[in-house]
Amino acid sequence: MTTTILLLALAALVILVYMGKTYGGIVTATGFIFYAWYDMGPEDMAFFKLCAWVAATVAVVVAIPALRQKIISRPMMKIARKTLPSMGETEKIALDAGSVWFDGDLFSGSPDWRKLMAYDFKKLTAEEQAFIDGPTEELCAMIDDWQIAQERDLPKPVWDFIKKHKFLGMVIPKEFGGLGFSAIAHSEVITRISSRSVTAGVTIMVPNSLGPGELLTHYGTKEQKEHYLPRLAVGKEIPCFALTEPHAGSDAASMRSVGTVCKGKFEGKEVVGIKLNFNKRYITLAPIATVLGMAFKLYDPDKLLGDKEDLGITCALIPRETKGVTIGNRHDPMGLPFMNGPIQGEDVFIPMDWIIGGAEYAGKGWMMLMEQLAAGRGISLPSLSVSAVEVGVRAIGAYGNVREQFGIPISRMEGVRETAASIAGHAYFMDAVRRMTCAAVDMGERPSVATAIAKAYLTEGMRKSVNDAMDIQGGAAICRGPKNIFARGYDGIPIGITVEGSNTLTRSMIIFGQGAVRCHPYMQNMVRGLTDNDVAMFDAAMSGFTNHMAKNTVRSFVYGITGGMFITPPKGSKKQAKAYKRLTHLSTNFALLADMALISMGGSLKQKEHISGRFADALSWMFICASALKRFHDDGHKAAHKPLLDWTLAYGMKHIEEALHGITRNMPSRVVGLTAHALIFPFGRRYELPCDKLVSKIADSLFDPESSVRDDLTGEIFIPSANEPSLGMLEAAFKAVTAAAPIRKKVDKARRHGKIVKADVPTMANKAKELGLIDDKELKQILAAEAARDSAVQVDNFDYKAYSNMR
Repeated sequence: MTTTILLLALAALVILVYMGKTYGGIVTATGFIFYAWYDMGPEDMAFFKLCAWVAATVAVVVAIPALRQKIISRPMMKIARKTLPSMGETEKIALDAGSVWFDGDLFSGSPDWRKLMAYDFKKLTAEEQAFIDGPTEELCAMIDDWQIAQERDLPKPVWDFIKKHKFLGMVIPKEFGGLGFSAIAHSEVITRISSRSVTAGVTIMVPNSLGPGELLTHYGTKEQKEHYLPRLAVGKEIPCFALTEPHAGSDAASMRSVGTVCKGKFEGKEVVGIKLNFNKRYITLAPIATVLGMAFKLYDPDKLLGDKEDLGITCALIPRETKGVTIGNRHDPMGLPFMNGPIQGEDVFIPMDWIIGGAEYAGKGWMMLMEQLAAGRGISLPSLSVSAVEVGVRAIGAYGNVREQFGIPISRMEGVRETAASIAGHAYFMDAVRRMTCAAVDMGERPSVATAIAKAYLTEGMRKSVNDAMDIQGGAAICRGPKNIFARGYDGIPIGITVEGSNTLTRSMIIFGQGAVRCHPYMQNMVRGLTDNDVAMFDAAMSGFTNHMAKNTVRSFVYGITGGMFITPPKGSKKQAKAYKRLTHLSTNFALLADMALISMGGSLKQKEHISGRFADALSWMFICASALKRFHDDGHKAAHKPLLDWTLAYGMKHIEEALHGITRNMPSRVVGLTAHALIFPFGRRYELPCDKLVSKIADSLFDPESSVRDDLTGEIFIPSANEPSLGMLEAAFKAVTAAAPIRKKVDKARRHGKIVKADVPTMANKAKELGLIDDKELKQILAAEAARDSAVQVDNFDYKAYSNMR
């Protein structure tokens, strides 16, 4: 009887912890223990009395907040202060910036799939769609990327068109003369233009991202908005924003540009203003900018503004012609000729009302930048990345059928098919992530962790997929000229990888470093409780943390040994139920491992970038898989897209599992690592990369002219006309070869039967005509198709003089 009661106590504890009621489980188990006391023999009574009273004491302490705070929380605060690293003001601002969205669900271990699937993501308005179908298409048709590369700038007609149609004012509200577009419309425009020219895409994305327009819209004074925003919208003012310096790159907060509050002459009057000295570099649009957004550290040594000397990072607007500003030189970022260059300033005096937001926003620049970066980082570079990969899908889907080697289209070769399937899979999930992050911004969120994931992992996806596409195209991909499809996009890859926080830093420090505080359901309040010496806040957060970790410990183990039997997928997802269950299990494993790392390593986790990088991988691939599931759901569960979804899930879950396995193997404490491994991988690892059968399905759909998949995956990019070199010519050849395929079959059949000797296709086609196997019309059609094929596989060449002048 005693054994039964004790087993009931254990079962009650496990069940209640699984349900997230850890303290309730302790109290209930204690009750069972006391009940068992009465069924105890005299020989066991003394030891059992001791255990029962210890359990009762623990139950009382943890159940009564006042006691718990005095006996447990206060001592724990002292320990935690020694363990956790000190946090500077800029770091606090960065951690507080933005908001938590579905990334928080994934971090918690209990993602609410019903909530995600119920979100009604914003669609393009009729006005936005008309802009994409009209001015955006017109602009793309005007752009000649080879011409831009040679002339080292956008042609004047292109600049005029951009300004006239307010491409530089997409984020500026209509009331100030801008277009007032949604995030998804902004992204669609950037994606389409970038597919035509990276230089044009960057030129347009920068004023619509982190810059004066965005900062003025959210923080500017009434006078600043009314003066600048209408002029920025139509290109009368060209903005740039100067943040990066020689000694402050990804660590922008360590900038050395300094402003000192002082008195000086402005327009003939003595006023309180700021004397600035700065040295900025890598500033896009700087060579042609008429108004400079400037970030600097502001000091008030004479306390003209108040009692504080170190006011902090501040942002101001400075007209180009201001005395002391040196501007105009250009950098050459990977040979891409978008305007980019340095800015210097020596003893530049500006009035206080040039601070964005006015004097009251002195020292609030870092907050402004972090808040806007939390949103903008998820739009510009992810859109450019998606455009590059979709161009790869479009080109390789056509090239695989047009290009023949060893007497067959290369689309039949398994090595080509495997690589092409990877490009298609990346295109599917990358666009899903782009849609997801844009939707969050359009919902009013500033999801700093989610947008960091989008920036880092989509630019990495671009790097892999463009390289893969060039590998398939071979020599034609590496010879520059008007016919080259990939060279300029390839040149732009390192730029996307580097800017807005290098991917190395974003992966190893930002995603999990920020996520551990922002996305964790209790960590931020624990840190605030410590910072503010608020015992009640710390106690509530620590209690929640304990309950959270205990719950995920039980769930992780139970899910592992039952295969997720007790996980309930969202309604209407029967065919994807396994995917939802597996991702929930992986999310639970991630949450448990994160808690174990936070407890065992404390503040030293901040320096364990190998570990935090793997956590970033796991969290990011969970977000990517969730985005793909949401896309499949919102697209109406298209059967043709199911292999792409399955490929994404297999590829993503394998990466998640490997990341978690790497963490358990490399925990500084082997006891913690082995314990975590036993809980998370009770039967070892279980996931595999996409199988050959799945790869074959995707390749079939990509290379099949009758399939809609190629069009579905490339709906956001510009398709050039047939008379243009590069992609336009390849598209025309693909259509011609496809149309002539039945005639080619007749010719090939005659060759196999020995009626025609093997030769080049035009020779065999003429022989087939002589034998009456095809008619005149068919002969003309197949010869035209072969001529188009021949043109499409040619590469550019230049005479000595032309080559010497080529850029």
